[in-house]
Amino acid sequence: MEWVDLPAGVSDAVLAEAGPVREVVPVEGGLTCWLAAGLTTVEGRRWFVKGCPESDERAWMSMRSERLVYPMLGGVGPDFGWIVRRVAGWEVMAYDWVDGRHADLGPGSPDLPLVAEVLLRAQEIGVPHYVPISTVGQMLRQYLDTAEADLLHGDTLLHTDTNQHNLLVGDSRAWMVDWAMAAKGPAWVDVAYTAVRLMEADTPAEAALGWAAQFPSWRRADPAAVAAFVVGLCRQWEAQVGPVDCVPSNRRFGALLAAVRA
Repeated sequence: MEWVDLPAGVSDAVLAEAGPVREVVPVEGGLTCWLAAGLTTVEGRRWFVKGCPESDERAWMSMRSERLVYPMLGGVGPDFGWIVRRVAGWEVMAYDWVDGRHADLGPGSPDLPLVAEVLLRAQEIGVPHYVPISTVGQMLRQYLDTAEADLLHGDTLLHTDTNQHNLLVGDSRAWMVDWAMAAKGPAWVDVAYTAVRLMEADTPAEAALGWAAQFPSWRRADPAAVAAFVVGLCRQWEAQVGPVDCVPSNRRFGALLAAVRA
């Protein structure tokens, strides 16, 4: 949705928080939020805002996930600004604008050390027991038996969707954005997801797994837990796209398991 098409009460509430705005730039991409834009105020302050109506349950739950985790991010993501809640049935969240581009996860990319650095910082974030977000085991419960799901316990905050669009890279650092699929579990999970993204970007499996090996959490990963993770994801993906279309992705996840067992 374009900024000019927002319900008047919503845009007024956003401007009450941001201040007078001289420029609005749409941000392309994204699968759940209805509004994604960069706002520049007359004083030069820049915000990234995203929002959705409560009537879209999937988008609303994604915003809820971000709301739960943003106090924990501590520099792993852009700093949180403010929130407009339940105005004309809408919710809008604002973050500091960061000058970054989507990460290049291809072979030999100079972005990979910066991506590794932000992943390492993220693995230091524990989820307090009172924050009601799902575990990885719960996310995959439909595709695992109880014993398999129980192997995926852990209290580390996980992004679970580290594709190149959710990794912004600047001159000297990276940020993890869009925490709509946040969960908690073993610290190695986001390393595994990201290694598969490297493979998707044409990095040979051996090189992607070598990149993953720099993370102590991955080197210590329990092979039985990795097996449960891979089995659950492969079953989930097959259920979603079918037994033929799932093969390329599932082959990449299978490479993770082979590496850990080796």
